[in-house]
Amino acid sequence: MDFALSDEHLRAQQIVRAFAQREAAPLIKDADRGQTMPPELMPRMAQLGLLGLCIPERYGGQGFDYITLGLACEELEAVDTSLRTALSVHIGLNSLALLQWGSEPQKQRFLVPQARGEKVAMFGLTEAGAGSDVAAMASTARRAGDGYAINGEKMWISLATKAHHILWFARTNPERSDPHDQLSAFIIETDRPGVTRGDIHGKLGLRAGSTGWVHCEDVRLPVENRLGEEGEGFRIAMSALDNGRYTVAAGATGLIRAALEASVKYAHERKTFGREIGRHQLVQQKIARMARDYELARLAWLRVGWMKNQGLRNTREASLAKWFAADAAFDAANEAIQVYGAYGYSDEYDVERYLRNSRASVIYEGTSEIHQLMQAGYALGYRQDGALRCELPAFDPQVWRGAEGER
Repeated sequence: MDFALSDEHLRAQQIVRAFAQREAAPLIKDADRGQTMPPELMPRMAQLGLLGLCIPERYGGQGFDYITLGLACEELEAVDTSLRTALSVHIGLNSLALLQWGSEPQKQRFLVPQARGEKVAMFGLTEAGAGSDVAAMASTARRAGDGYAINGEKMWISLATKAHHILWFARTNPERSDPHDQLSAFIIETDRPGVTRGDIHGKLGLRAGSTGWVHCEDVRLPVENRLGEEGEGFRIAMSALDNGRYTVAAGATGLIRAALEASVKYAHERKTFGREIGRHQLVQQKIARMARDYELARLAWLRVGWMKNQGLRNTREASLAKWFAADAAFDAANEAIQVYGAYGYSDEYDVERYLRNSRASVIYEGTSEIHQLMQAGYALGYRQDGALRCELPAFDPQVWRGAEGER
């Protein structure tokens, strides 16, 4: 297991960092205050190839590996969590699910335009009464002629009013005894009759991003829009969450780094009792913990990225990385405000936004409580990963970029 970054990794990281720091950062403070997503950011991310970063070239992507995706997430969230969230949802939860579970016609129809950045994608799992308890979802997909009629509403959906496609989960087989076997997955174009959507305002954090609801009322779909077989929806959702949790872990690591860098800078600038506050041991303790947690969180997500590159199942490892990094990011942001004192309580400084944003990662894609239960189950031997119908494809440069391996 080699965690050294290649020259290609470093070049990609530099490109994403330059975009995030130079182009996105100047827009974020006003966007956060106005609770609006800057309209120019997603098109710019598409132009840079970020929306197809780790999708094979034959499907319109850039052909990079999964570690490059993690690096991009870290750099984006070091500026603002909303940037990373957009990439997590578009690639981690949607496009990689299509790559893993989609038929060839589905990949050509949906994945290719998503990877090229021509279409934006979202993920429709959470409902008002179904978050951690996925099996409690109320959305239905009943047979109607040679297709399906979709009814239901999804809540807390990132990119709800921005995306063109949604990966929608609904109940199709209510007669089956196991509620997890009752779910199926569908790809819904948001311009279909019966689809309505809107934004949610008044959020604690992620105010520079798009979060909303999507409602389907008797939306008609052909069978060709079903992803996988009937009854495979739960397995598809869980495999997508493995990918999404990986991106959340990498992103939260970027937030730890941002909190650390901001704290170090301020600790050198601010003086009390005649010396820099960085000379005070309790301030040093806070900064030391941030530095420790950054390194540990980074190692955790790099391990998951390496496993993904090898085509190895990583449910346990992705859960652990997400749980640790999300909690550590919240702690780092909280401590950064303490370092700044009263100034940290003002949105004049970024650390205030870091704290608000960090709270979301502790909740979505499995709350910290869910991940604690998962890890306890693994440790006690109560939980074991069964084989999926297919695994996320291992990264192979010759396959991702063609036989010649050329970019």
